[in-house]
Amino acid sequence: MPLYHKLGDFPQKRHTQFEKPNGGFYYEQLFGTEGFHGHSSLSYHVHRPTQVKEILNSYSVEPKIAIGKNIKSLLFKGFELKPENDFLDSRKAMLVNKDCIIGLAAPKESLRNYFYKNADADEMLFIHRGKGKLRTMLGNIPFEYGDYLIIPRGIIYQIDFETEDNRLFYVESYSPFYTPKRYKNQSGQHLEHSPFCERDFILPSELETHDEKGDFLIKIKKEGMLHEVVYATHPFDVVGWDGYNFPYGFSIHNFEPITGRVHQPPPVHQTFETATFVVCSFCPRLYDYHPKAIPAPYNHSNIDSDEVLYYVDGDFMSRNNIEQGHITLHPKGIPHGPAPGAMERSIGHKETQELAVMVDTFRPLMVTEEAMGLDDGQYYKSWTE
Repeated sequence: MPLYHKLGDFPQKRHTQFEKPNGGFYYEQLFGTEGFHGHSSLSYHVHRPTQVKEILNSYSVEPKIAIGKNIKSLLFKGFELKPENDFLDSRKAMLVNKDCIIGLAAPKESLRNYFYKNADADEMLFIHRGKGKLRTMLGNIPFEYGDYLIIPRGIIYQIDFETEDNRLFYVESYSPFYTPKRYKNQSGQHLEHSPFCERDFILPSELETHDEKGDFLIKIKKEGMLHEVVYATHPFDVVGWDGYNFPYGFSIHNFEPITGRVHQPPPVHQTFETATFVVCSFCPRLYDYHPKAIPAPYNHSNIDSDEVLYYVDGDFMSRNNIEQGHITLHPKGIPHGPAPGAMERSIGHKETQELAVMVDTFRPLMVTEEAMGLDDGQYYKSWTE
């Protein structure tokens, strides 16, 4: 995150004594990425954040692969995913490679019975349906329809839902999420041509500080395993912190599309990047304004990446028979483009109200058994006339 942020109380000088009002000391913790080189924050805890009392169970949550080497374009009907009460149980991996996990979730209940930490991956949760509050060790973030939540690896969190009908599209990334480099200057400030700026980020607030001892269950995901770890003190015991490594939100509705006289390529829609994939936001926008413009995208070959599109709302102009919650996969190795009739149909239109999230990975994706349970079975033939 290219922003400095702070909450609560902390000493003026880092790595120095920070005394409690009634005696004793607060405990400092460096929360960093990429060793000691990446973004980091310093947090100050009421209790030592290292007090493990017990490890109860450890079990595999690795996705089961149905197609390891895929050449077929696929469509998954995401809203057919059956809702489940538990937040983690509801998360189903759809597409995976060595760099990321792309999945869906339909949790019905708030995550309150335990805490969760992903020790391997940064998480991006996109809120398609639902409203509530992300509660973390570094503060809370309200969310609603259209919000991206970026949760760095190692953050301990819970989620409160105000709703029962919740639909999430998520990506777990083994490299950190950043906003695109070309939108920032050398100091990390977003430039004038960026489709969003620092004002648009939803930063942590409402820092919870619990001074509680007992048995606190944290489920920690690490190397495809879920470990049930009991801590001796409440994980939300931070009295203050500052730095650059923290969870934040961003609404897709605050993305300002870049348009031109002729059709613009997908990178103009880029919202986040990692070392191994990019995330783009397709938002309502004016179409191209050249007198001979073709608003629909031109055919293109996925030579270097797999393309995943998650359809959120509106009429996606380049496809036929697309509904909310659908996911399409266009794998590297074969060209794809508008559905038959879509190019001709787009000519003369002035704007679109489509809303979608795209993930382009630089390595091929494997397809899980969960995904194949939602497969329409016919999408790869949809370009034939």
